[in-house]
Amino acid sequence: MTALIEAHGLTKSFGTLKAVDGISLTVPRGQVLGFLGPNGAGKSTTMRLITGFLEPDAGSATIAGFDVQACAKQAKQRLGYLPEGAPLYAEMTPRGLLTFVAELRGLQGKDLAGAVGKAVERTGLGPVLDQTIETLSKGYKRRVGIAQAILHEPEVLIMDEPTDGLDPNQKHHVRQLIIEMAREKAIIVSTHILEEVEAVCTRAVVINKGRIVADGTAEDLMKMVPYHGAVTIRVAGDKAEAVRGALSAVAGIKEVETVGAVNGVLQLRAIPNKGAGIVTDVASAIRQKSLAVDEIFVERGKLDDVFRQITSSDLDERNSNA
Repeated sequence: MTALIEAHGLTKSFGTLKAVDGISLTVPRGQVLGFLGPNGAGKSTTMRLITGFLEPDAGSATIAGFDVQACAKQAKQRLGYLPEGAPLYAEMTPRGLLTFVAELRGLQGKDLAGAVGKAVERTGLGPVLDQTIETLSKGYKRRVGIAQAILHEPEVLIMDEPTDGLDPNQKHHVRQLIIEMAREKAIIVSTHILEEVEAVCTRAVVINKGRIVADGTAEDLMKMVPYHGAVTIRVAGDKAEAVRGALSAVAGIKEVETVGAVNGVLQLRAIPNKGAGIVTDVASAIRQKSLAVDEIFVERGKLDDVFRQITSSDLDERNSNA
């Protein structure tokens, strides 16, 4: 796969605050990278550095092989950018704004009309095409921002909170659009909506205090949670010890913990040794002992738990030093 986005050692400070601290990453064609981090982690600053809208104190970035500082025009010709808040000309209509942006992109005549028409169709702007932008809902304004970012069919698309302000149906539409466009583009999506990473991203990067603290697929990140792959058994309280005894003979189990109890029914969680698949052996051990249980299921890590696990240790450290 061809690398369309490359960043090497990006660093940026504002006074005494180091917002971005040596970030390096590569995004090939066909990949959607989810960019995650708590507020103030440096996500938006990093994206502005990659797009060339901010100059780094150190490091470099390229778009489709063009340095965003030394070859700014060539890089930005191949870039679609949806910034945080997506500032728009309030007095213009979506049709007027998209035509204006297309002209700035060098499109004319049939090419201009075709590009605007396709962007409008993709983002569902038809019903409000001739209303002034200041009268539009937050969701429609966001869609105008997306339309201006994609109308010139850029090879690289960088989007800061693309579904901010959209209702569930609109979010689904935009997510499907991102998946469709990803076949031919390299895309970075900064988001605080963790379900969005699972829905559209083929890779996730978590940053904290301006540094990358995790990088992998959503599945890779979920495996970082201790209970990922654990088997949970719901069983009547008077049968719990018998179940524990049966599980003690399963080699791949690290420990068995009690998660909770409701109306006399206990929930036991068998935590596997790292990487072990234990559900078949757990079911077999319970069956061999002829034990009656209410439910058995395999747990998956949750991205919000991973996020808290990765970023809260730094918060705890800062609080202890305060």
